[in-house]
Amino acid sequence: MHIKKGDQIQIISGKDKGKKGKVLKVLPALEKVVVEGLNIGKKHLRPRRQGEKGQRIEVPAPMRACKVMIVDPRTGQITRVGHKTLADGKKIRISKKTGEEI
Repeated sequence: MHIKKGDQIQIISGKDKGKKGKVLKVLPALEKVVVEGLNIGKKHLRPRRQGEKGQRIEVPAPMRACKVMIVDPRTGQITRVGHKTLADGKKIRISKKTGEEI
């Protein structure tokens, strides 16, 4: 998967198209990501104690990873992700537009 937790991303399709956010959680088995403040859904909570009311809270829902692209830290524009192997055998992610490490 080309996206990791903590990456700055932009949504390229769907109801939140064009918005930017930070990745909170990655679900590689489902090929989905959870983005902070985007793709908001409502969750209903039952009352916990006697006399307390139930609530509806807003939580970010998972979305398909193919609908987001990483934002290049240098230019601030969306970019594809490439991989590069360093001399010591370590594999890093690079921006296809600038060639710099993400």
